[in-house]
Amino acid sequence: MSAEKFNLLAFTGKMKVLHLTWFAFFITFVVWFNLAPMLQAIKASLGLSDAEVKMLLTLNVALAIPARVIVGMLTDKYGPRLVYSLLLAVFAIPCFTFALADNFVQAAISRFMLGGIGAGFVIGIRMVSEWFPHNELGTAEGIYGGWGNFGSAAAAFTLPTLALLFGGDDGWRYAIGCTGFMSLIFSFIYYRNVSDTPKGSTYFRPKNLGAMEVTSKGDLLFLLLMKIPMYAVLALLTYNLSPAKMGMFSETAAIAIWVGLTALYLVEVKKIWDVNKEILHKPVPEMHRYKFKQVAVLNVLYFATFGSELAVVSMLPLFFATTFELSPVVAGMVASGYAFMNLMSRPGGGWLSDRFGRKSVLLILTAGLAVGYFLMGQVDGSWPLWIAVVAAMACSFFVQAGEGAVFAVVPLIKRRLTGQIAGMTGAYGNVGAVTYLAVFAAVDAATFFYVIAATAVLGFVALLFLEEPQGQMTEIREDGSVELISVSH
Repeated sequence: MSAEKFNLLAFTGKMKVLHLTWFAFFITFVVWFNLAPMLQAIKASLGLSDAEVKMLLTLNVALAIPARVIVGMLTDKYGPRLVYSLLLAVFAIPCFTFALADNFVQAAISRFMLGGIGAGFVIGIRMVSEWFPHNELGTAEGIYGGWGNFGSAAAAFTLPTLALLFGGDDGWRYAIGCTGFMSLIFSFIYYRNVSDTPKGSTYFRPKNLGAMEVTSKGDLLFLLLMKIPMYAVLALLTYNLSPAKMGMFSETAAIAIWVGLTALYLVEVKKIWDVNKEILHKPVPEMHRYKFKQVAVLNVLYFATFGSELAVVSMLPLFFATTFELSPVVAGMVASGYAFMNLMSRPGGGWLSDRFGRKSVLLILTAGLAVGYFLMGQVDGSWPLWIAVVAAMACSFFVQAGEGAVFAVVPLIKRRLTGQIAGMTGAYGNVGAVTYLAVFAAVDAATFFYVIAATAVLGFVALLFLEEPQGQMTEIREDGSVELISVSH
């Protein structure tokens, strides 16, 4: 762990690693969200229908759910330096194939594969946790998440202009291709300029790659239950694309996917059993235990925070346009304030956690989240527009500060499993987004906001069971010696 001073303007030691890592995450979000700003040009160029455009948007997020779990495991095993570099390089390929697509099928396959770059987030969580002490960790993770997340807004602002500069019907292809080149080039820069840990520190790896380790019988059952929503939401996505909804593929294909998801869950159950069956006969020593309920609570909170952010960002321009009779351009500008808050809110949530305690800050932010969304449910055309915008931005502060506060806790649960824990928690954010968007498709905007507020209340109740990280966590070095890692003052 590096003892140098926390100085955002520095570019040496741990600060260099932080800056390079948030920029790696920033690039993943530029690539992941390079579709939305280009939609009109892509639709015209490929001759897509409205239904096909919606399918591209859906496919763009689907793979991120399992990818975050898998990439989290790979990060814990092989280290964030190698995994982040490979992710940036490998996912440049579907970015290029999308830019070169001539028809809907090619575009759809490329977009589905590109969803995997959304897993980049969990890699940096582990990297940052290796370089920063517990009293700076929330702030550092918040900067990493908040500044990296801004990549989606940067794509929206820059790519249309870049496409115009290239000009012609293929301008969008060159603009999207540029994001792929940026990802590929930075993969080499990242690999050459970071290391997994400060010099002399140990990188702790899990005993097994196949599944998350737990340390009690009850936690084994809890883990199996918490896996179900991740498969259920993929089944929901399949239903939304089936003949019953969008009709993007046949009923036979939908049934085949549902059978496949069931089989995958059973395979994962077997892997979890193989990794953890020893605890049924030989209890884990107290010093090596962690409580899986800590992970479960953070999953629920990230479902409500990041899940609602992704869903609200998707619907807010339309909400402002219809509620206040604004043009699409003005509505988009007004709604962008919600995403802009990420630059300060997420680091702010992490900083508050470092200064005033993890659990107490999460309780306050989750309560603010519930109140904020309840207030959003009250907004109608009779409100002055500026008050509605202020309400949306205030709500956004609690959402994104809450995200920062969640990931101020994640690295303090079990060091060698940080990637897997971050992967599962991050995946729950995507599960929340898909769930909330399904709700939005079925109800009006006010009810949609009330549903999010209700889940925030459930998150607040779950949070009461979270235990403030205290003292030290124990890890075993490769030579068998014990290392104690501080998690609190």
